[in-house]
This record gives sequence, structure tokens and C-alpha cells, in this order.
Amino acid sequence: MIRPSTLLFVAATAISAAFAIVAAARHDRQGYYLFKPLTTFIILLGAAWLVQPGGQPYRSLVVLGVALSLAGDVLLVLPANRFALGLAAFLLAHVAYIAAFSTGSPLAVSQLAWLVPFLAASVAITAYVWSGLGKLRAPVLLYVATISVMVWRAAMRGQAAAVPRASFLLALLGACLFVTSDAILVIRRFRRPFRTAHALELAAYWAAQVLIALSVRA
Repeated sequence: MIRPSTLLFVAATAISAAFAIVAAARHDRQGYYLFKPLTTFIILLGAAWLVQPGGQPYRSLVVLGVALSLAGDVLLVLPANRFALGLAAFLLAHVAYIAAFSTGSPLAVSQLAWLVPFLAASVAITAYVWSGLGKLRAPVLLYVATISVMVWRAAMRGQAAAVPRASFLLALLGACLFVTSDAILVIRRFRRPFRTAHALELAAYWAAQVLIALSVRA
């Protein structure tokens, strides 16, 4: 049975996310600057307190990942160009998620082969936007490698008997949506923006964070 606090968490996130997406579509800077960080802050509250219970250290690492993502959101909505700093904050968030997804799921040599398809997909997207990256090529390459490892570690949790099946599936879907969101972001910023790109990027991003937060309880 779904707890009322979990329903409240999901509903509050969805409402705030909808306001942020509408504000972005209308080029309402004040609304966007308010609701983008607020939505991630609600997810942080959910991961930390509303989505109970959660085993340590998995829960603490997920909370850290969401907190670093919130820092990235704030940096990316600042009037000045803080893209590189925002990228660094999200890179650290993925490091926290890598640590979380490795909890109870130790690294095995046999798992390394599964990293290849995730890296290949990330390399393909990076190659597509390469000409537009300019001075950000090195940071983006580091970020791409990190997020590839993140989604790979989420996938490898399914091999650990101690990891609940629901937690594994929620975290894996969340990790995949995070990659999807970031892929849309780099295509929108550095190659070929399309009309619904920003809305899809934000929707996938917050869905990813919610699913990862819910994996704590599961």
C-alpha cells in the first residue's frame, strides 16, 4: 500500500514541475527561477523525510545526490553563465549516485562488459554535439563518462540478491531517464534545439529524481 506521505511527495513534485515547465515555455524567468529549484527541493525533502524507511548508507547517498542536483539547478538558473559550475555540481551528484548504487552490489570483473553499451551510447551523443561544445569539451567528456558509470551501476544492482527488486527497477529507470534528460539538454544547447526539447528535458529530469528517491523506500 502506498503511504499518504509518498502520494503527497509525488503530487507536490508534479505540480511544482508543471509550473516550472509552463514558466519555461512562456519565457517567464521569475516563475522558472522559482519553480525549477523548488521542484528539486521538494524531491530532496521527499528523499530525506517523506519517503520512509531507507537503509543506510543508500538513503544518505541518494539524499546527497539530490542535494547536489539542487545546487546544480540553482547554478544553472543564475542570470550569469554558470553552466560549467552547474555541470560540476551534477557530476558530483552522479558520483553520489554511483556510490549509492554500488551499496550492497560490489563491483565484479564480469560486470565490466555491461559498461560498454552505456559508454557507446554516450559517445554517440557526444560525437553528435562535439562541434558545438567549444571550450566545454573536456568537462563534457568527464561528465559523460561519469553518467555512463552511474547508469551502469544502477543496472548492475539487479545482480545483487540483497537489493530489493522494486528498488533496483525504480533506480534503473530513474538513471535511464537522467541520461535521456541530459542527452536532450546537450542537443538543445549545443546542436539542434527543437520546440518541445526543454519541456521533455525537465520532465525526464524530475521523473528521474523522483524514481531514484522512491527507490530508497522500495
